[in-house]
Amino acid sequence: MTSARYVVVGAGLMGAATAWQLAERGEEVVLVERDVPAGPRGSSHGSARIFRYAYADPFYAELVVRSEPWWAQLERGSGRRLIDRVGGVDHGRGREPERLARVLEAAGVAHELLGPARARSRWPQLTVETPVLYQPGAGVLDAQATVEAMVELAAAAGAQLRTAWPVRGIVRTGAGFTVSGPRGETLDAGHVVVAAGGHLPDLLGELPLPPAFLAGLPRLSVRQENAFHFPYRDPGQPWPTTIHEDGGKPVYSLPGGRDAGCRGQKVAEYHGGRLLRSAAVQDGVVDPVHRARVVAHVRARLPGLVPEPYAEATCLFTSTPDEEFVLDSAGGITVVSPCSGHGGKFAPLLGAMAADLATGAGGVPARFRPGAAARRRGAERRRG
Repeated sequence: MTSARYVVVGAGLMGAATAWQLAERGEEVVLVERDVPAGPRGSSHGSARIFRYAYADPFYAELVVRSEPWWAQLERGSGRRLIDRVGGVDHGRGREPERLARVLEAAGVAHELLGPARARSRWPQLTVETPVLYQPGAGVLDAQATVEAMVELAAAAGAQLRTAWPVRGIVRTGAGFTVSGPRGETLDAGHVVVAAGGHLPDLLGELPLPPAFLAGLPRLSVRQENAFHFPYRDPGQPWPTTIHEDGGKPVYSLPGGRDAGCRGQKVAEYHGGRLLRSAAVQDGVVDPVHRARVVAHVRARLPGLVPEPYAEATCLFTSTPDEEFVLDSAGGITVVSPCSGHGGKFAPLLGAMAADLATGAGGVPARFRPGAAARRRGAERRRG
């Protein structure tokens, strides 16, 4: 196939989800990926991401609830278990467990609010000094398996996948676009969905999008984050996911899954890595200063772990300044960037939203469409 109604750029969580949803609707889809789906240099690799409901913003807590039927559909369709519901713990003054509990109560999400002593009794492997919010439905999301499941279902519905196919250019041609590949190959597309993760900052300025739309999009920051795996002192002890915040950067931990042999907890600072121009300049080098901070946190807050990492890695977070998602569209191009370090848990739902936006079948929340809002304001000023 050298032409398709839809070409989706990027086979990470969001691109795979969008391609799956478009193909399930009977649309003609080609999914192109610079490497392989959920490849190690992208944002969607690995088996260990936190799945949680606890958000201070009720909108996102409710969005997690809305994602549940889509996860159930994906697990049924693929025959895979993609979320391991080990439970989740939030604590520390900066995390405001009581406030989070009120949000979950309003959203109808099962939870417990425990005092410090009761929490220490339940989880002796943690150092707890504040009330604790516990979400039994939280857990660990297998990002790589999720991407693989969505790509498989997209292919079963008729989508084509092209790997080792970095996009060299997207040019408007008549009523559609020509998408150029690495060796001079081209694809003709009626509509292009760009879900390029950390490569989006390099691509945005090259896309044939209206200037007012581009100007309205938020600045995207790409960070090379650092994650460390610490061995369990008691390998038989069950562990929840944890998020602790007490005035500094939040630190999260979760069972590490296949990423490091399933024998330890993955621990990382949230937005603690160095800023990059884009994913293209990542070097995969772990920051020793960052490592020392995380080791100090493990010593102080996670006594159930041996405070010596046995494995470490870097990963990419692409974020907007307010951590909102971007699902926006103009002139036949849909930009999908629900990264911000927390988008993975919504993947199948956001894929459905992106498919709605690309096909015109439905809308998305206005807060996800800053470019369209800026373009509309510009048009209103010109009319005035």
